[in-house]
Amino acid sequence: MSPAAAKTTVVIATRNRAAELFRTLTELRALHPRPPIVLVDNASTDHTADVAASFPGVEVIRSPRNLGAAARNLGVATARTPYVAFSDDDSWWAGDALPEAERLLDAHPRLGLIAGRTLVGAAQRDDPVNELMATSPLGHPPHLPGPLVLGFLACAAIVRKEAYLRAAGFSSLLHFGAEERLLSLDLAADGWHLCYVPQVRAHHHPSTRRPPRPWRRRIEQRNNALIVWMRRPLRRCVTETGALLYRAARDPGTLLAVAGLLRRLPRALAQRRRLPPEVEHGARTLELLHERK
Repeated sequence: MSPAAAKTTVVIATRNRAAELFRTLTELRALHPRPPIVLVDNASTDHTADVAASFPGVEVIRSPRNLGAAARNLGVATARTPYVAFSDDDSWWAGDALPEAERLLDAHPRLGLIAGRTLVGAAQRDDPVNELMATSPLGHPPHLPGPLVLGFLACAAIVRKEAYLRAAGFSSLLHFGAEERLLSLDLAADGWHLCYVPQVRAHHHPSTRRPPRPWRRRIEQRNNALIVWMRRPLRRCVTETGALLYRAARDPGTLLAVAGLLRRLPRALAQRRRLPPEVEHGARTLELLHERK
């Protein structure tokens, strides 16, 4: 790899958003140095394949079925660079973001993931997640480039490929929703640092083709409960599931989340492994902060 070559591959998982994808690929192809781009088509039924084919040099993987967030795993496995940046089909990276991330990852060999600053829409508004990460109660060790976090937005994350593969990437069990939370825990459990670095910026122009908000809330409720059963102490599992059942008694939508949890629980338990004490402490610290707000 020449000194001027990009060290980061951009991986995009997309489904049925051909119009948004065209703009995203246009923006990413304008970056310098131009990063390799791997596009995973999650069984689209629109003209996504035609859009991808119109961009020379974009490597396309066509999945015969919708793999959800785990489709990114196919892209990461294909990448031939040490770092991987995720974009959604409605997001892209600022011009200086990837070189800055590469510099920081080179300088900090135990830095497994950089959570960047997400700027939303033409007005470039800060996503609310930015403030949560900037004020993380997990602290900012002086030898790291930003506050420690146990969460991120996938469309503004750059990972060390080695760390991602060791953590087994995004979970196919979750499919979609809260997938970043589980990967964060697994990266930290494997000894990697995750930091929020605001000078690494991503632009997000949210697509209008989005699942309904009640559906997203139900999926996130289900997946958050699954993550607890997969990684957290049993007392926390009981508390989380009890709270979900309490809400389900009053909300039919939450009842569907419970049904989804029960269907997937045997597979979740087969993948259960407790977090190291220091990572569990961090996860509980974040929960207590959320509960106080």
